[in-house]
Amino acid sequence: MNKKDLLCISQGIGKMQGIRSISTNTLTNEFCQKMHASKNTLVICTHCYSYEGLEMARFPNQVKALQRNSNILGGKELTEKEIYQNYMFNDNIFRLQSHADLINELHLKNLMAIVTANKWTTFALWTKRKNVIKKYFDSNKKPDNLILVYSNPLINKVIEAKDKPKYFDKVFNNVDKDTLKSRQNCTGQQCITCRRCYIKSNDNTIIEAVKTNGRPKSLPKIVVTRKAV
Repeated sequence: MNKKDLLCISQGIGKMQGIRSISTNTLTNEFCQKMHASKNTLVICTHCYSYEGLEMARFPNQVKALQRNSNILGGKELTEKEIYQNYMFNDNIFRLQSHADLINELHLKNLMAIVTANKWTTFALWTKRKNVIKKYFDSNKKPDNLILVYSNPLINKVIEAKDKPKYFDKVFNNVDKDTLKSRQNCTGQQCITCRRCYIKSNDNTIIEAVKTNGRPKSLPKIVVTRKAV
């Protein structure tokens, strides 16, 4: 197959240095567009680093590569032959969706086909689309080498792991830097050495501090919710 017909595999930078990933285009994802346009400034998507970075088009080739991934994963079903010829990995851990969220159920189905084919690799998928997850896994077996991370859409409203949506393994929460300091177990970490999100354990409530990025200085105090938003 030509390169333009293949998924782009990204090399992690910053805190994700050393971890590869498959992502899609945030800018053309209808779910991401809707969340980014929210009037609620406590919705983390209104301050999305991916949306803002891609929109500035500092790396136009990255946008093209991510859009190619969107077209492939959200538009056609990958065949077993395509996967075994092009998407077999020797990584210990691998991230899914470091940019954007799930486009549709077909997108999830294609990712699960890749996960299933690479049984020796642990894949972690971050998503806010619990409805897509539930619908798919209600009728499909969840791979043993998959860790599902529910990406809590609201800042400073921590969801505990015991209240995670069905089929999810962990919950990723964002809080302001001065909120729950003693419980921030992701802030300043390098993913490749921490691996909290990539290991099945009882440590499943992830909390990371985020920058203010123009949000109001006087944000609501921490609220621990019992139900997923």
